Amino acid sequence: MKQLLCLCAALMMAFSAATAFAADVTGTWTGSMVTPDGNSFQITFTFKQDGAKLTGTVAGPQGDPMEISDGKVDGDKIFFNVSFNGMTIKHEGVLSGDTIKLKTKTDQGDFPGGEMTLTRNKASQ
Repeated sequence: MKQLLCLCAALMMAFSAATAFAADVTGTWTGSMVTPDGNSFQITFTFKQDGAKLTGTVAGPQGDPMEISDGKVDGDKIFFNVSFNGMTIKHEGVLSGDTIKLKTKTDQGDFPGGEMTLTRNKASQ
């Protein structure tokens, strides 16, 4: 019986530790996006995480914020899509502390994929 209690306690501690280290991307993140012609502009992502579900918006110089869709968090990885000018831009990122290394891709040749580093806005935590 004593061994069973110790095993249960060890499992609970392991699951608690895994939950404590799960990614939490809730907040505002900013970075620079480089266009195919070499210009760059600031882009702001606002994320809301609920378990593995990720929602939020992205805002750039184009105007109103756009909703993200199909967002999810898996460990330290995030995935979501943004619809823009009739195309879907797929985003995949890796969270490391207060930075996210984000890769984008689309199947449209006039808007190739890219990479950017997002930094968490400390005021949004």
